[in-house]
Amino acid sequence: MSLPDSLVLIDVETTGANPVSDRVTEIAVLRIERGEIVGRWESLVNPERPIPALIQRLVGITDEMVAGAPTFAELADSVRGHLDGAVFVAHNARFDYGFIRNEFSRLGQQFEASVLCTVKLSRALYPEHHRHGLDALIERHGFTCGARHRAMGDTDVLWQFARLVSGSFSADVLALACARAMKLPARPPGLPEGALEGVPDAPGVYSFFGENDRLLYIGRSASLRARVMEHFSPGRADSEAGLARQVRRVEWEETAGEFAASLREADLLRARRPLHARPAVGGEDVFGLRLVPQRKRAPIFERVPLHATDPAAWEAVHGTFRTRKEADSLLRELAQLYQLCPRRLGLEGGSGACGAHEARRCAGVCTGKESIAAHDARLAGALGSVTLREWPWVGAVVIEERCAHSGCEAFHLVDHWCHLGSADSAEALVALLHNPPARRFDLDTYRLLVRWFAAEANLAAVRPVEDPG
Repeated sequence: MSLPDSLVLIDVETTGANPVSDRVTEIAVLRIERGEIVGRWESLVNPERPIPALIQRLVGITDEMVAGAPTFAELADSVRGHLDGAVFVAHNARFDYGFIRNEFSRLGQQFEASVLCTVKLSRALYPEHHRHGLDALIERHGFTCGARHRAMGDTDVLWQFARLVSGSFSADVLALACARAMKLPARPPGLPEGALEGVPDAPGVYSFFGENDRLLYIGRSASLRARVMEHFSPGRADSEAGLARQVRRVEWEETAGEFAASLREADLLRARRPLHARPAVGGEDVFGLRLVPQRKRAPIFERVPLHATDPAAWEAVHGTFRTRKEADSLLRELAQLYQLCPRRLGLEGGSGACGAHEARRCAGVCTGKESIAAHDARLAGALGSVTLREWPWVGAVVIEERCAHSGCEAFHLVDHWCHLGSADSAEALVALLHNPPARRFDLDTYRLLVRWFAAEANLAAVRPVEDPG
């Protein structure tokens, strides 16, 4: 027999994607012995908590439907009886297996079984295809599904797939494919079973937690699943491998797109300060420099506070700096490139010839060989390279994003490098456009927008705002 003799095809519906914090709402089981169905069982399950509205709409299981259903504790003996002694077979199996194991664990009981993932089995047998989700299998092989996203409907699709591959491949080929499909994925020992299997292939942000629920790390990706799994793959750098070993819990949050993920990541990093992150530097201290023409002695610059101000109102402001060290570093670089005087720039004290003049790297304003006007004209030209980038549009624009995985959308209102707000629907966007917040500059957002607009492909998602009048 190419497939294992005893199989349990199983599907669970749940309140969410995290097997540690979410609960089962429905279970369906088909027991297969030597290629024949010997048992069929299904039940709604009272999760003892509300089902999120999004899940109710997606799956069709409502709070009212499960209100009178048995709890998992009441079904535990029956579930164990149906699963006992068989290979646990499911689509994206570690997800379903993780939920079942965690439900038993809440009751103080252990559950162990050999696991066969039909996603991996499909990849092994049909490597020419890129998509192996249940919808892809239904479309590709012409399967029928009486109730998609309901437990028994999805389990019936797995039975059709099992019969298809049993009749299409030799016993040797199937045995090898099953061995590959039953291989456990890389997972740090501290993470509960199935903790990574619910991570979606969608844009968003993710968080790693360690012992005592200490926040370790926050990241973002266009594909949460690919990026999170990458952290735990073999051969990672020592620093990443060390982080992976510390992880005890994973959280994630889907977004409508990469831009929304970047905004959310920045908000979370500021608010939550994870252990593995660069030390935070106060964004509220960001300033620029304004040259004071013809001032005879240093300092010849005014520091102009920039944080939470309107960039459209800035005049002759150069650079964006978090610390004086950043500003001085830029001025030293410009001094070397343009024969500027470190003493006049406020980088060196004393009187008479500066050290750079003696080394022939200063044109001599400190000794009277060059006029202040000539020196400062050259300085003004040099500072032009570090002026805030010109806003490419006349007024505000909207960045539109839609996630193919979840169907959620976002509309980000941006003006003169300031993020004014985001809306999750066209209706909410109209309200935002009629009452937009004031422009308030934030350096992290500015740098994010500069990178975003630099990618030509992203410009297709940008729409200039018409007067909502």
